[in-house]
Amino acid sequence: MEHILKYFPNLSALQKSQFTQLGNQTRFWNEKLNLISRQDADNIYAHHVLHSLAIAKMVEFQPGTRILDLGTGGGFPGLPLAILFPEVNFYLIDSIDKKVRAVEAIQKALGLRNVVTQQMRAEEVGETFDFVVTRAVADLMILYEWTINLISRGNSFNDVPNGLIALKGGYLDLELAAFKDLVYKFPIPEYFSEPWFLDKCILFIPMD
Repeated sequence: MEHILKYFPNLSALQKSQFTQLGNQTRFWNEKLNLISRQDADNIYAHHVLHSLAIAKMVEFQPGTRILDLGTGGGFPGLPLAILFPEVNFYLIDSIDKKVRAVEAIQKALGLRNVVTQQMRAEEVGETFDFVVTRAVADLMILYEWTINLISRGNSFNDVPNGLIALKGGYLDLELAAFKDLVYKFPIPEYFSEPWFLDKCILFIPMD
């Protein structure tokens, strides 16, 4: 939890409680369903919660923004962002039903009223959003093809255009080559000093 307070010191008492519960609930459900790597269970806040919140350093979502978390897995990055932005609407989907049910249980335990969860694939989504966020789900070109029709064009009321926001890590030159100047890269070490983030970044493809 200290990792969160280090970079987000102005959390309300409710948000602090929700982040604490998020860690506890994730550990509980991880023992049942392996939501995240068992080897990573002791690093939930640094490797999962804080990693998700890096997106909040790139853009501060305005109230009323609609965000789709594609392939949410154990609820990341959607749940941490939903705690941080209680007036933003989050839609968390995953193709694996048992993970969706676990995330829904966590959401209810945290009392998050700005989150909807559903078992669904990207191609089954029938509406558009201001942003699609995702974490280590697929190659960037595949993500782009999945989401190009899921993001509404124009009329953005945030500081950046509507678009795809992907948390990525490792060697990305081949993925980025296909996009040339269409993708923006934000190194996470510019926001967080922990060594684990050294090769991590946020990739942003605006859809304006």
